[in-house]
Amino acid sequence: MPQDLIRYDLLVQDALKGVVRKVLADAAAHGLPGDHHFYISFRTGDPGVRISSRLREKYPEEMTIVLQHQFWDLSLTDHSFEVGLSFSGIPERLLVPFDALTGFFDPSVQFGLKFELSGAETADNDEADEEETEGESPAAPAALPARKNGEAAEAKAEEAGDDKGSAQVVSLDAFRKKT
Repeated sequence: MPQDLIRYDLLVQDALKGVVRKVLADAAAHGLPGDHHFYISFRTGDPGVRISSRLREKYPEEMTIVLQHQFWDLSLTDHSFEVGLSFSGIPERLLVPFDALTGFFDPSVQFGLKFELSGAETADNDEADEEETEGESPAAPAALPARKNGEAAEAKAEEAGDDKGSAQVVSLDAFRKKT
């Protein structure tokens, strides 16, 4: 089979991160519209991620934050976003590069995006991904799981439960060539 030298999978992933960037930019400029709110998951150990040592110790690999009622100073650059949140009553400022994102979910409309590893990590994991997904239908991605980020996220996860139907999650595995 021919090799994808263009890397369409990475182009699609960058485009989907552009969706998150646009939604966050709108929220920073105008606030959250209607009932929209966001669960944003990211790898805490990725380069450029800035969180307190307390949070890094509690979430050494990945964490999910909730942007709904109690966040402040949301700002963006082309490559990252920064936001203020409270964790167990302690205010924190987080800086998250878009390349560290693993998921984005808006439970108000059951819309979600799941991001794969990027760059060199993707190339290293291509063979493992193909073995794991062999024989599975790429048209049926699983719902994005919410990860704890303190009491607020746990309450939101329970609130977002199964009563609103199934989520639409876009997984890049659906676009990968199976060999």
